[in-house]
Amino acid sequence: MDRRTRCLELPNPAAAIMKRQSHAALHVFRHLFASVTDEMGFALRQSAVSPNIKERLDYSCALLDASGRLAAHAAFIPVHLGSAHHTVPEVLKDMDPQPGDVIVLNDPHRGGTHLNDVTVVAPLFHGKIRLGFLLNRAHHADIGGAEPGSMSGARDLFGEGLRIPPVHLRRAGKDVPEVWQIFQANVRDPYSAQADLLAQCAALHRGSLRFTDLVQRYGAKEITSAMADLFDYGSRFARKLLSDWPKQSVEVSDTLDGPGTPLIKLKLQIQKGKLHLDFTGSSAQIPGSWNTHRAVTTSAVFYVLQALGKGALPETSGTLNAVSIQLPSASLVDSQAPSGVALGNVETSQRLVDLLLQALGKLFPGQYPAASQGTMNNLLFGGTRADGTPFVHYETLAGGAGAGPHSHGVSAVQSHMTNTRNTPVEVLESELPLRVEQLSLRKNSGGRGKHRGGDGMIKAFTFLQPVRLTVAASRRHSKPPGSNGGQDGKLAFDSIAQPESPFRRLPPGESVLLEPGGRVRIQTPGGGGWGKPK
Repeated sequence: MDRRTRCLELPNPAAAIMKRQSHAALHVFRHLFASVTDEMGFALRQSAVSPNIKERLDYSCALLDASGRLAAHAAFIPVHLGSAHHTVPEVLKDMDPQPGDVIVLNDPHRGGTHLNDVTVVAPLFHGKIRLGFLLNRAHHADIGGAEPGSMSGARDLFGEGLRIPPVHLRRAGKDVPEVWQIFQANVRDPYSAQADLLAQCAALHRGSLRFTDLVQRYGAKEITSAMADLFDYGSRFARKLLSDWPKQSVEVSDTLDGPGTPLIKLKLQIQKGKLHLDFTGSSAQIPGSWNTHRAVTTSAVFYVLQALGKGALPETSGTLNAVSIQLPSASLVDSQAPSGVALGNVETSQRLVDLLLQALGKLFPGQYPAASQGTMNNLLFGGTRADGTPFVHYETLAGGAGAGPHSHGVSAVQSHMTNTRNTPVEVLESELPLRVEQLSLRKNSGGRGKHRGGDGMIKAFTFLQPVRLTVAASRRHSKPPGSNGGQDGKLAFDSIAQPESPFRRLPPGESVLLEPGGRVRIQTPGGGGWGKPK
């Protein structure tokens, strides 16, 4: 028996605290575990090179137990984190990660979200015992595919870019060079892609050091017990949350801006202490990228539960024990390969949250907010700088939040399934061949009401080099609805102009080539108003 194994049998003060004050100690461990993910995120941000990661913070980090159940995460991107429940179990189906291994994947049907979100996973060992896993997921601005940014122009998953099943990126601490080479050969900016992937590995290393500190301080038995206790506590807390809900059934539906205006239907009811969500009747999966899959649908549900928990609901897989989700197979909300999913991750996920909140608004009349902008306003463009180096840029744009029973909606804010920052003007102009001509609020775009919906924003660029550009978004045809008599928020509107030409409307999802001097202007949606306007 080596020294590290013997330490499991030594008494430690943390164990005594757990026995004397189990509830308080549980929350201590909850925040200790979250600190591991916080430090991972800080290391990732400090090491990355792309504005999408180091400025917009489009990444997430999580700690999972030995079977792949989510134990903790920090305040990152909801669509990344809710789907993390599925990631490690998918890895474990075909692999047995060992010390020094790093697994990389982005396959949406094998534990990923959409192809741009590249995920790395590393096991956590104490001696020969695997205690858990670290995971981080970062949105790479380009992953190949039909158009720069990899989120437009495809009819299926094959056209969206490079698909990576769970494979070794590092084995026993050594790189697998062939995997790195395949990755770089399939993206438009291989330097940035490699650097960001290296940053993700650095973040795993930092998280591993912090987790090892906790094991040395408290002992492996207490750490694994705390993970299990948090999982059970999350399950009990979620059931307690649902115990006071009305025992009735409500049905809601909504459509997307995708081809054929696909439909999402939801029946919500409380039965035997569980929340039952039935999406039967939703449209079948469609050509293009609007489909989502089970993991991202689960993310939307997990996010709404977290939002209702008032800060006390643990960020663990246990909370989902109180939920039953029925999804029609090969549908818009449970697509099967090779259906495209790029926009399902960013747009359909937002509509799922709108629908869940709409259903809760029926269950609890007058207590839930109006719809927020309901889109991430995905802006994608790429080209070549004057010195011949490639660039690809991706960002999501803020809009109006829905008003609620107690306050107006917030203006120009990211809402629901995204939690990224705005790309600073100084960074855009220093790293990309463009000028930012306008960045302002879109006045009076929020819906009127007793409480007004938040206003959207306006962002406009002039490009100094030729670019291939797409705006992939929704709420261009359907308005964010108001609530309790409040008015709808305004539609978004995107426009482009070639040099010396007037602006024209840019249809959602259309990719265009803009010459030097070409311009784009995006006006994002306002949030819905709440209550009848005076």
